[in-house]
Amino acid sequence: MNVIPLRRTRGVRIAAVSMLAVAALSLTACSGDGDSGSQTSGKADSTAPAASGSEIKGQAGKSDKDPHSIDTGPTKTLDDCDINKTDFDVQKVQRPVNHMLLKATNTSAVECKLVGFPTLKLGKNAQAATAVIEDSRPQSVKLLSPGESAYAGITTSATDGSGDGGRNVDYLEVSIDGNEAGKSVDLPGGSVYTDNGARVTYWLDTPSLALNW
Repeated sequence: MNVIPLRRTRGVRIAAVSMLAVAALSLTACSGDGDSGSQTSGKADSTAPAASGSEIKGQAGKSDKDPHSIDTGPTKTLDDCDINKTDFDVQKVQRPVNHMLLKATNTSAVECKLVGFPTLKLGKNAQAATAVIEDSRPQSVKLLSPGESAYAGITTSATDGSGDGGRNVDYLEVSIDGNEAGKSVDLPGGSVYTDNGARVTYWLDTPSLALNW
């Protein structure tokens, strides 16, 4: 008669012990998960590669330059064309009226720059150089390779006849930037009529551009 209560008591104790064990295991698992998360987070932070000194220098030295741009190196420096190695020729044209075409050819063995416009002296007794047409200024300086030419248009007199001081001249002197002395150039037909309406363009690429003014 005393056996049954003993078994029940033992069963109750076993069940209680089992429940306590399960509860303890659950707490341990929860604690382990928390620690694991912290450890994982810590490992993730600690395993991130640190930038070396050379990498930091490299990043600090980077510029905002377009990575697709082409570095052509330092700009090439050219000398002014030498007037003694430049050939000049003047031609009279039918159109426009009262115009001549001045051609300058680089006869040297090296490339040179022909800056600005030709300084003209129409007549040996000319008091001033021929005025330039400012609107004819190109966007860049004319560079001449060996044998290459540039052109300037010369308006010999006012096209509407409004010019003063008209006269025939048989002398033309051309000077170019970077040179002190000028060079005498033969006029077509030996002489030309000019007045204070005479003008000259900047050095341009083609005869049509030069005669457009």
